[in-house]
Amino acid sequence: MPRGDGTGPPGGGGPGSGGGRGRAGGRGAGRMGGSRAGAGPTGECVCPACGTTAPHQVGAPCNQQQCPQCGTAMVRR
Repeated sequence: MPRGDGTGPPGGGGPGSGGGRGRAGGRGAGRMGGSRAGAGPTGECVCPACGTTAPHQVGAPCNQQQCPQCGTAMVRR
């Protein structure tokens, strides 16, 4: 509304008129979801070499934990 008359910009393409989908098209796990870094306090760490699983420990990234069976760095599942 440049002059306060309610007409707005031509075509209605001003701020706030987008679809709100962002780069990913509005799809995804959302904040703190999924298995990427910062995935939250729950979950498992798994060994990529032998498949051994261990519960994730809060404050300790899985890639800094060693597999209790073979010693390989674990990954987040």
